[in-house]
Amino acid sequence: MPVYARADVAFERGEGPYLFDTEGRRYLDFASGIAVTAFGHAHPYLIAALEAQARKLWHTSNLFRVSGQESLAARLIEHTFADTVFFTNSGVEAWECGTKLVRKYQYESGHPERTRIITFEGAFHGRTMTAIAATKQEKMVKGFGPLIDAFDQVPFNDLEAVRAAIGPNTAAICVEPIQGEGGIRPATVEFMQGLRKLCDDNGLLLFLDEIQCGVGRTGKLFAYESAGITPDVMCIAKGIGGGFPIGACLATEKAALGMTIGTHGTTFGGNPLGTAVGNAVLDLMLAPGFLDGVQAIAAELHAALNGVVARHRAVLAEVRGVGLLLGLKSVVPNGDLVQALRRNGMLVVGAADNVIRLLPPLIITRTQIDEAVAILDRTCAELVP
Repeated sequence: MPVYARADVAFERGEGPYLFDTEGRRYLDFASGIAVTAFGHAHPYLIAALEAQARKLWHTSNLFRVSGQESLAARLIEHTFADTVFFTNSGVEAWECGTKLVRKYQYESGHPERTRIITFEGAFHGRTMTAIAATKQEKMVKGFGPLIDAFDQVPFNDLEAVRAAIGPNTAAICVEPIQGEGGIRPATVEFMQGLRKLCDDNGLLLFLDEIQCGVGRTGKLFAYESAGITPDVMCIAKGIGGGFPIGACLATEKAALGMTIGTHGTTFGGNPLGTAVGNAVLDLMLAPGFLDGVQAIAAELHAALNGVVARHRAVLAEVRGVGLLLGLKSVVPNGDLVQALRRNGMLVVGAADNVIRLLPPLIITRTQIDEAVAILDRTCAELVP
């Protein structure tokens, strides 16, 4: 179906932070499949994990125990706030699981009237009917009505607006610690801590969407750690599979009290292939010093991008973001900048608010930073109005 405005390039293979098209041209990949290929392309450790599992078992369904799920869930529980995990095929499925869990929690807690979730302007939670109803963006909802009336949207980083939106039917607050599609807009520490307190004071669940910002992308395993708080529910995907489709909904035991036998399910979610790769991703990500290294290289990239902006004020306005979830606010149309960078051999992703996203693999080195700066400098010089 013609629902994508696809770039006229097809990639044949990848190697680390680079992609090669069918004509043999090399590109510096600062898109990472939209924050997915955390360890770049064709990582030998991930390949070995997938190949080993593929030779043994692909699928059995969730009617039986899946040992890879059990080990991956145990590790996610060990390294997060969670007590329980439900595995999915994608981020939006994990988010849908979270929305169901929120309602079921309130129902089982004696508050069946609490069905509404507070969301934020600029948010993106996926493309299902429920997810587009939560974000209310015209480009996603036009022609798909009537939408489910279950979400109250307020401005991002505005704690007073959240407080005013809480009513007798509010069940939870759902927030991305860093809005990716929304233009690389981080929530402030004070905002995140304020949301936690509002939930505690009003019997609500704090539901985090870390599909894009989680799994090492900020230099922490999950972004919420930087705010010194813990959520009740969190959906993840993208980086946890390193390119293989897998997602998960994590929750505390208390929040998941209503998720009992028969209340939810999936045919493919958490299959042996996906969980084998997910475990391999955690092997690499939890290795001593790895996340410290992500923070260090991210600081170098952020400083280098500030230099690019300073040299090209006619094209770029500012650097945004945390860790390796970075954005450049563009002065020229961001679509023009995305295309020009691609012509010059660098892949980036557009976002709202005329921003381009820079989402390199977490394994980049100073070499790739220097390459990116050189391409950005050349491209900005070409685009001076």
